[in-house]
Amino acid sequence: MTPLSIGDPESIGGYTILGRLGAGGMGVVYLGVSASGRQVAVKVAREPRAQEEEFRTRFRQEVAAARRVSGAFTAPVVDADPEADRPWMATLYVPGLNLAEVVERDGPLNLRELRALGLGLTEALRDIHRAGLVHRDLKPRNVLMTEDGPRVIDFGISRADDHQNLTTTGRMIGTPPFMSPEQLAAPRDVTPASDVFSLGSLLVFTAVGSGPFDADSPYITGYQVMHGTPDLDGVPDALLGIVERCLDKDPAARPDLTELHRMIEALPESDVTGPAKTERSAAPGPRPASRSAAGAPVDAATGTGTGRRRRTRMLLTGLGAGLAVTALVVGAGVFASDAHTGATPESAPKASLPDGWRPWRTELR
Repeated sequence: MTPLSIGDPESIGGYTILGRLGAGGMGVVYLGVSASGRQVAVKVAREPRAQEEEFRTRFRQEVAAARRVSGAFTAPVVDADPEADRPWMATLYVPGLNLAEVVERDGPLNLRELRALGLGLTEALRDIHRAGLVHRDLKPRNVLMTEDGPRVIDFGISRADDHQNLTTTGRMIGTPPFMSPEQLAAPRDVTPASDVFSLGSLLVFTAVGSGPFDADSPYITGYQVMHGTPDLDGVPDALLGIVERCLDKDPAARPDLTELHRMIEALPESDVTGPAKTERSAAPGPRPASRSAAGAPVDAATGTGTGRRRRTRMLLTGLGAGLAVTALVVGAGVFASDAHTGATPESAPKASLPDGWRPWRTELR
C-alpha cells in the first residue's frame, strides 16, 4: 500500500480510504475500511473514462459477474455503485501474494505444490462456470495465494452464458500467453473449455517459470497459441499428459473440470520437481529465456530453501503470505484500454510476461 496522493478521495460510498493498493489507466484501487472496521478493496473508475457509456456498461457487467460467483474461491463483492459519477466496487480485502509474485520470489513450484494449486483452481473454475460465466483472463496475476487456497479474481472481461456483449465496440483484450485459440479467433463464442486451456498454460508457467507459447511480441505469442506446438520443456513428467490435454487446439478434446480434477488428484503427493530446463526452441521466431511474470530470469534451482518451504506451507497447511494485495487489481483484463496503459498494482513489478508486456487489443472482424 502507498499513501494517498493529492486528489484522492478521503471516503467512497461510506468507506474511509486508508491508502492506494494499485492504479492503472482505467482506475485506482484503494484500501478502505467500513464503520464497523471491515477492510475492503475499493476500485474506482478514473476520469474521463467514468463518463464513457461503454466503460460504464462494462463496469456494470463486471459487478454483475462478480456477484454471480459464490465467493468461496474468489473475493466476494461487498458493495458497489456502478451508477455513481465515478463508478466504484468494493470487495473483501484478501491478503496474499498473487501467483506471479510467488513464482518470481521463490521460483517454479514443485510437483506437490502444483497438485495443490491445480486442485484449487479446478474447484474455483467449477464454481465460476456453475454461475454461468467463463472467466477469459485466467493468468498468474489473477490468482491470489491466500491462507485457504488460491482465489481467482478479476471478472472484467468474463463472458456470461446469456451472451451479454462485453466487447460492444468490436474490441477485446486479454493476455495472449494465457488465452485460448478460440478466444483469439472469436472471443464472443468462448465456452468453459477456453478456461481449461488457460489453466493448462498457467500450470506450465508455474511449473517452469515461463509459458508454453512465449515469444518476443504478443503478436507472435498469439500466432503460437493458435498454430504452434506448446513448449513443455521442463514440465514434470507426471504433469505432462495433463497439460497436453488442456492445451489441445480443439476445445472438444480438452478434459472437462470433473475429469481434470480427477487427473490432478491422481498426481503423486511428492516434492519431486520436473526435469531441468534446457534451451528452448526458437521457431517460428526467437523465444525469450525462461522468465518470471515480471520479466526477470527465473532459475528453477532458486525455488528451494526457505522460500519454497514457506510457499509449501501456504499451499498445503493454510499459513498465508503476509503481503496484502487487492482482489480488484486493475490489470490487462479489466477494461478495454489504450495499449500503453496497463493497470498494475503499485507494489508489484510493472512488467509482465513477456518483456515489455502491454494489454492486448485487436479489432474483431
